[in-house]
Amino acid sequence: MLGRGFPTRSGGFRPENLGQNALAIIGNLFFTFFVIAVLVFTIIAATYEPEDPLFHPSTKLTNFLTSTSNATFVSDNNFVKTGEDFITANETAFGSSITVSDFISNDTVIEPDELVEVKEARNCSGEIGKPIDCTDPEVFHLMMSAAIERFKDIHFYRFGKPVRGINDSSCHMAWRFRPKDGKAAALYKDYRSFVISRSPDCTLSVVRIGDYHSGGNARKRKKHQRPGFEKTPMGGPNSIQVVGESVNDSDSDSDSDSLPVVESEKSFDQGRYLLYNGGGDRCKSMDHYLWSFMCALGEAQFLNRTLVMDLSLCLSAIYTKSGRDEEGKDFRFYFDFEHLKESASVLDQGQFWSDWNKWHEKDGLSISLVEDFRVTPMKMAGVKDTLIMRKFGSVEPDNYWYRVCEGEAESVIQRPWHMIWKSQRLMDIVSAIAAKMNWDFDSVHVVRGEKARNQQQWPNLAADTSPEALISSLQDKVDDGRDLYIATDEPDTSFFDPLKDKYSTHFLDEYNGLWDEKSEWYSEMKKLNNGVAVEFDGYMRASVDTEVFLRGKKQIETFNDLTTDCKDGINTCSSSAN
Repeated sequence: MLGRGFPTRSGGFRPENLGQNALAIIGNLFFTFFVIAVLVFTIIAATYEPEDPLFHPSTKLTNFLTSTSNATFVSDNNFVKTGEDFITANETAFGSSITVSDFISNDTVIEPDELVEVKEARNCSGEIGKPIDCTDPEVFHLMMSAAIERFKDIHFYRFGKPVRGINDSSCHMAWRFRPKDGKAAALYKDYRSFVISRSPDCTLSVVRIGDYHSGGNARKRKKHQRPGFEKTPMGGPNSIQVVGESVNDSDSDSDSDSLPVVESEKSFDQGRYLLYNGGGDRCKSMDHYLWSFMCALGEAQFLNRTLVMDLSLCLSAIYTKSGRDEEGKDFRFYFDFEHLKESASVLDQGQFWSDWNKWHEKDGLSISLVEDFRVTPMKMAGVKDTLIMRKFGSVEPDNYWYRVCEGEAESVIQRPWHMIWKSQRLMDIVSAIAAKMNWDFDSVHVVRGEKARNQQQWPNLAADTSPEALISSLQDKVDDGRDLYIATDEPDTSFFDPLKDKYSTHFLDEYNGLWDEKSEWYSEMKKLNNGVAVEFDGYMRASVDTEVFLRGKKQIETFNDLTTDCKDGINTCSSSAN
């Protein structure tokens, strides 16, 4: 019996219909697969997000925009401290350093302390005596390998393309580097002259490498930047200082007019400002000035306002040759204003008042005057006036700026120390001194001066820092024959002559050619100061002396290593580090 619903021989299973049924089934299957495939493809197309290199970190973006099959560059991956001192050195922050093996083939032989040579691949017959082509990749590789072999105590992180030097046999090239044993998280920039010769057998040789910063043609020139009111913050707690780059902080040089200014009435009217006026902080020590200035900068950040700052400083008598306080000094003499204006919203006071006088009557700009430092920043958070002016009186210490950040505000206002770096021009001198010692030296800080004469507070200091005592203290710390940089406040360096029998001693004044009338520093500072020469004063000396000391491979401190006296005087060792 045939059940209900089953086909009969008279239906679809007739033998003569089997071929048609098979084709229909196959067609239906293919159509089903097609529909499923279209559905899957549609879902993938709607949800797939391709990798966008523009959302990568900056190093990957740089690689994406500049990479080629034969790319050469690697990506960049008793003294007050400033921002760069608070950054911990970390190799991974810079990327991998460059070695000879990165770009020299296995069959190229590099002999230490010998001339670096590269055979030209092409036939150079008839080219003897012709100018060296500094853009030739062979020359580029030759110069890189020569630099790496010559300067063994530094890590190279980036080479610039060579350019023509002062004649047909000279090429100039720049690079970024850091000392192998460097403790500061900073990159340095050098540019040197290379003298290259071509022998009759078509061999190129580097016959001489010039001194630090001798390759001026490879120096990155200042870019003309149109000044603007708003700056995109570029600095941060982990930003890396590059020493040796051109400085764009001069308002007297048409090629580097980069003081932040207000370009229009509209932008000025929309701004909100904070200004500290008067007070007793002027002509105090530099650490006092910075402690107060950083309070003002911290409050401006808390209130989301632009800090109106006076670039004119008074240098305390403790730093001057005259022994008197000296007005007319410039913030940019001592600190990196370029980094500050890229990191924070700041405005020069002279420019501010010029624009204020121009627009305040027309726009109805308002001022909120605060004459009591006990009015906390938190109470002023809701102030809508264009300018908040804190006015400080004449009674010390209640007229010190830093009083604003005491008490209740201490836990709220953060001093942004990472925004203050030492002047790049001073740091150039530091790196030049270290380069003259090939970045391979030890250092000792010898404090004497008034402290050594005050035996009530420092009873052992004078004896512990005598030449005989120094030789005894250093014999187990510094190997004989080493270059030893002595950072000291002792005015007569001949005092340390007995150390010359064991060490090659160096002092700051040995390098005074770096800031004399013929130096690059002198000419740049004179231009910055509207044509008036700038004295290399006591604070600059202390700043450079300290920074060179910090670049020694071994660093011996007076109160940590040479004497049992306390840094701040007798009976203070328990409250402060030696």
